[in-house]
Amino acid sequence: MKIQDNQFLSIEQLQAKYFTQAQRSRKVSEESKASFYDVLTSTSKAAEIASGVKFSKHAANRLAERNIELTQNQKERLQEGTVKAGLKGINESLVLVDQLAFIVNVPNNTVVTAMKQTETDENVFTNIDGAVII
Repeated sequence: MKIQDNQFLSIEQLQAKYFTQAQRSRKVSEESKASFYDVLTSTSKAAEIASGVKFSKHAANRLAERNIELTQNQKERLQEGTVKAGLKGINESLVLVDQLAFIVNVPNNTVVTAMKQTETDENVFTNIDGAVII
C-alpha cells in the first residue's frame, strides 16, 4: 500500500466524513419523530372522517319506509355531528339535521335509527346521553 498516493484518509477527513453524516441523519430522525399519540390521533381522525357514518340495517329500513333521502350535505352534517358528539364523550347521541332526527352509536360511528322530527312521539328520545343540533 502506498501511503504517499493518498489512498488513506487523514483523521480530519474521516471525522468530516463520518461525523457530518451522523449529525445529518440524527437531525432528520429527530425532525421526523412524532409522538405515538400524534400519529394515532391523526390516523384515527383521518379514518373516521374518510369512512363517514354507517347505517344499521334497522336505520336503512326506517329511511326507506319513511321515504327519507339524504343529500350529500346532510350526510356531511350528520358526520360532523357524530364527530362533535365523540369529542364530547357521548356514546349514544341524538343528532338533529334539518327536520331529521338520528340516533347514533358514536363509538361505532353507526346510525341506529332515523326519523322525521314530526314523527317522534311527543318529542321524547330515550337511551341517549347527549344531543347535537346541526
